[in-house]
Amino acid sequence: MNTINPKKLLNSKWTAVTPTNKEKHFIISDIEFDEEGIVIACSIEAVMSKRAMPINWQDLKDNSQWLHGWK
Repeated sequence: MNTINPKKLLNSKWTAVTPTNKEKHFIISDIEFDEEGIVIACSIEAVMSKRAMPINWQDLKDNSQWLHGWK
């Protein structure tokens, strides 16, 4: 399980374990916090295609889907 600090999540790099559409490397491009500092929205962007999509940031903790850094 990947450990994630929400305050350091912005611009962090991730690798998809099973790439789709030749999109393997991603970067967290946008993150929104509520007034209590809890993540309410997160967007991930494919490095190659620049396609951005919303993601549940808790999904990044799953090693079977995401690896921290670019591998």
